[in-house]
Amino acid sequence: MEKKVLILCTGNSCRSIIAEALINAKLDGIVAKSSGVRASGKVNPNAKKLLEQKGIWKEEYHSKTLDTLIDEAFDLVVTVCDHANETCPMFPRPAPKLHVGFEDPDGKGFEAFEQTYKEIEEILLPKVKVRLS
Repeated sequence: MEKKVLILCTGNSCRSIIAEALINAKLDGIVAKSSGVRASGKVNPNAKKLLEQKGIWKEEYHSKTLDTLIDEAFDLVVTVCDHANETCPMFPRPAPKLHVGFEDPDGKGFEAFEQTYKEIEEILLPKVKVRLS
């Protein structure tokens, strides 16, 4: 049976989209979705470009608000906001929670997105795998 994980961040345009794509591409038996507290309404072009280069972009990835996923049950809710001044959303339904913060690459060069991708792959994916196994 597949496990479901929800990735939450502020704008749902960079970190959570990258994490969603990485989990879906690299963790068997785990399906990820993402959302934001103040969804930007668009995927950052650098995040999309990076995921396309890595061969894991799907057209279904888009920036969305929490209310679109509120009726779904998740086995794990992960927050990826880094700075204390960011409003990391809380998921109102009961679910185990995990926080692993990453710096927001939004507004930075493409290299920042590559670094975020690498950090999510190396730090977050093993933690999600352990929590859901």
